Amino acid sequence: MTTSARDPHEHYDAADVRALIEENPLAWVVAGGGSEATTLPLIGEFGEEGQLTALVGHFARGNPIEDALLTDPRATILFTGPQGHIPTRLALRDNWAPTWNYARVRVDAEITLTPERTGQAVDLLLQAMEGSGEDAWSVDALGDRYAGMIARIVGFRAVVTRVRGRFKLGQGEDLATLQSIIAGLPDRELARWMERFNADRLQQ
Repeated sequence: MTTSARDPHEHYDAADVRALIEENPLAWVVAGGGSEATTLPLIGEFGEEGQLTALVGHFARGNPIEDALLTDPRATILFTGPQGHIPTRLALRDNWAPTWNYARVRVDAEITLTPERTGQAVDLLLQAMEGSGEDAWSVDALGDRYAGMIARIVGFRAVVTRVRGRFKLGQGEDLATLQSIIAGLPDRELARWMERFNADRLQQ
């Protein structure tokens, strides 16, 4: 997958999108032509070729975004991955200007509220966050409180219409500068994503 034949920061594939969303599930959901926005953890659905096809989530009843989506189901969903300042000292070159590296994905989608599947939306999130081991928390622990809780939230499914990513992770740096930055970067998550997007060069 790519959105630009010339910009190396817009070269990515479906696996990169999936990894960013699964590692950073909290997204801005912007609806109503930008009139309403909220942050929500979302779980992705993926097609046979690994492409993002939908996102599932839930929010509290009364959230202003509910009315906005009922009026217009179109929404922009913004995921931000690792990001941070890259100072000149890491490049070991005085003539190298500091920069900011980041990974982000923008998803355009149409959202349908699915109150009949609210419980499933909650379970999906719990499965992703808690896992399925013996120590995983379950809604069963709520007992009689569960019915009251689930009545105060509503599930939704966002069908993806477009995905646009931008991953500015050192692709334009010469190899020696790239290696120096990665080695000295305190944020090891950002360093790991820089390694991911420059794997071919770093393995030379």
